[in-house]
Amino acid sequence: MEQELPGGARLIVGVDESPASRWALAWAIGAARLHRMALVAVHVSRAPVHPFPEALPVQHALRAGEEARCSEVIAGVFDDVAGGVPDDIRTAVVGRVGDPGYHLVDLAREGDLLVLGRSRRGLLSRIFLPSTSMYCARHARTTVVIVQQPAPPDDPELSGERARRFWSRRHP
Repeated sequence: MEQELPGGARLIVGVDESPASRWALAWAIGAARLHRMALVAVHVSRAPVHPFPEALPVQHALRAGEEARCSEVIAGVFDDVAGGVPDDIRTAVVGRVGDPGYHLVDLAREGDLLVLGRSRRGLLSRIFLPSTSMYCARHARTTVVIVQQPAPPDDPELSGERARRFWSRRHP
């Protein structure tokens, strides 16, 4: 599922169902309005894909189903962040199946702005699921903006309170 992409400088934002992605989309909407750029929302599904899809007829149906789900995910995130797709900016929706980092870098061309969210992840998540934002920062041929998900105000571990308590107990 892919719309025709607008010409000129574009703002490409990676969208998924994470809170960090919502922050990135909100930032991208504001930047697109400010700089009068077209906004391209991209969701890439990590569904397993056979390397030769024509070999298995069911693969085509799986890919079509995943690409349709991509547009639903993007519409849902737009609804959560902005109450729907904004009317005052040009937008396009792109859904793909495969590795998110690869597809985002492939879509971004020189002169575009690639926006991604970065959440706080645990050790196991970092080991078994590589960071899309780090992949894009290393391989993109364009400017990459990584929007960090803010820490909850009452979470002591993320705000540094835990480290201060640990230090004061051991070293009075």
